[in-house]
Amino acid sequence: MAAIVRGVVRVPGVRLLLLSPAVARPGYWLATFLAFLWGGILLGKFGKRDQLSFYDRLPRWAFGRGGTTIGAVYLTHDNEDDGVLQHEYVHTRQWRKYGLCFIPLYIAAGADARGNRFEVEAGLARGHYL
Repeated sequence: MAAIVRGVVRVPGVRLLLLSPAVARPGYWLATFLAFLWGGILLGKFGKRDQLSFYDRLPRWAFGRGGTTIGAVYLTHDNEDDGVLQHEYVHTRQWRKYGLCFIPLYIAAGADARGNRFEVEAGLARGHYL
């Protein structure tokens, strides 16, 4: 996957096009809509703290790790202490910047959080990776 992502973004102009706000923002809003829909369908408890919207009490199979941010929505079962929410809010900003390109970029950054640039930027300690 990483090699494919690197190959695509090396094509002249593709990176600028895919990461332009005109392309990234609609992807961010689509991801946000789908996360709200997912949390609602699964009857999660909706909450909002500071600038982060989240669904908790979701079944553990409905998201990755202790929780997952999709667009502007954090999905979890019960992993919502202040540090984690601050960490996840950084992911919402990443989604806003990269749109749907965030998915392959995140995967290409690697499964080990300590080496994943998006997790490092969000704060490994706040995300309980340390």
